[in-house]
Amino acid sequence: MKEVDLVIRGASVVSPDQIIQASVAIAGERIVAVGHDDLMPPAREEMRADGLFLLPGAIDSHVHFRDPGYPNKETWKTGSAAAACGGVTTVFEMPNTHPPTGTVEALRIKQKAAESSYVDFGIHGLLGDDSVHRLEELLDAGVTSFKAFVGNTFGNLPAPTDGALLEGFETLAPLGIRTVVHAENSSILLRRQQRMQEAGRTDTLAHLAARPAIAEIEAINRVLTLAEWTGARVHIAHHSAADSLYLLREFKRRGVDVTAETCPQYLLLNTEDMLKLGGILRVNPPIREPRHNQPLWDALMDGTIDMIATDHAPHTPEEKTRENIWDCDCGFPGVETQMALMLTEVNRGRASLMDYVRWSAVAPAKAWGLYGTKGVIAPGAHADIAIVDMARSGTLSQNRLQSISKISPWNGRAVQGYPLHTLVRGRFVMREGKLVADAAGWGRSVKGIQAMPTPKPRNTEHYLGAVLETPL
Repeated sequence: MKEVDLVIRGASVVSPDQIIQASVAIAGERIVAVGHDDLMPPAREEMRADGLFLLPGAIDSHVHFRDPGYPNKETWKTGSAAAACGGVTTVFEMPNTHPPTGTVEALRIKQKAAESSYVDFGIHGLLGDDSVHRLEELLDAGVTSFKAFVGNTFGNLPAPTDGALLEGFETLAPLGIRTVVHAENSSILLRRQQRMQEAGRTDTLAHLAARPAIAEIEAINRVLTLAEWTGARVHIAHHSAADSLYLLREFKRRGVDVTAETCPQYLLLNTEDMLKLGGILRVNPPIREPRHNQPLWDALMDGTIDMIATDHAPHTPEEKTRENIWDCDCGFPGVETQMALMLTEVNRGRASLMDYVRWSAVAPAKAWGLYGTKGVIAPGAHADIAIVDMARSGTLSQNRLQSISKISPWNGRAVQGYPLHTLVRGRFVMREGKLVADAAGWGRSVKGIQAMPTPKPRNTEHYLGAVLETPL
């Protein structure tokens, strides 16, 4: 029997359907065997993992690594280090950098920055009025997917007009490419914030008042209507409100290829925390009232919401702690703390480890065309593995974060369940809870392994490209 690089022995291997006692053999970048300990091949290195759990590495569909443009907030090296230490083995990075990832030139700058990544990555290109004619060019240059900022957020990129959004969907539907949408109605947000500021509202909850749930409801309805018409694949980012869940259920029932994510902050925090933490918790969409928390959990459990992401959005402590809420930058780091937070809820009985694997690895792998290569511990798959101790307790500390952004709403929160080791394509990038420093640059783009299902475009005779070519 041929010698392999590593055999992990004595652990419990977790899938969405079962947890089994098994050993895992790794050769090069891939898993070559999962099974009884006696059946494992000889190995250059062995690891005992008795009492631990092997999870497919988490895939975070939504991170902001701020590079290029804002290296004072984060870099690809520090952001991906945070991912590695959080059990996250693949990230998808957002285009609201400077310059925005809406041209091939800007993409090349970002790809260069990503050469320092510890973990594998996809890059969301920008879908906007100025870039809608370049979508295929961006795909050819290495973009894996797109992001449309229908609601305004950090960077203040202009929201695409409905015409540009429709045209973008018409381009991407026949290609089967999924578009992430920040679904808030930009007109409502901007007008209400202006009215709040005119009235002198600078308090913590003014941010929520300026971004009511109706802004999310309207935007999701509009986006999914366009997706249904064109057959485009869409992904709703950071779903925050109980009130808009009915739209996801209805459009899924009608066959629209929509996936959705929520984040730990919307599951576990609410306005009571906002009153305590102030601008630290300013984020888009906003942290909402307590009544929203449990319905989002229920939606994860029944599949209405598909996955967990973080919207890792780092800023410096000074940028998060200004007295006027409108002066506090929106977002906070999350990629390093997500797994510990969610495993704590598993330990509390709110979900099973199998549920968590479905949300953190399987569903995102399927949404982005990676399943089989990623998102699963099975022969032939990449050896992307988080080795987890469900019994380990501790307290989250913002001072220990790998992120440059040493400020977190989770600071001081007690957790039980930690990733101890993280492997990306067979290589340890975090070991014994510590970053493996020389693994920087090991991460690579997932562009070459994407395999999306067959596209299902609709109403193609009405696409702009078709009607422009029809003679009068």
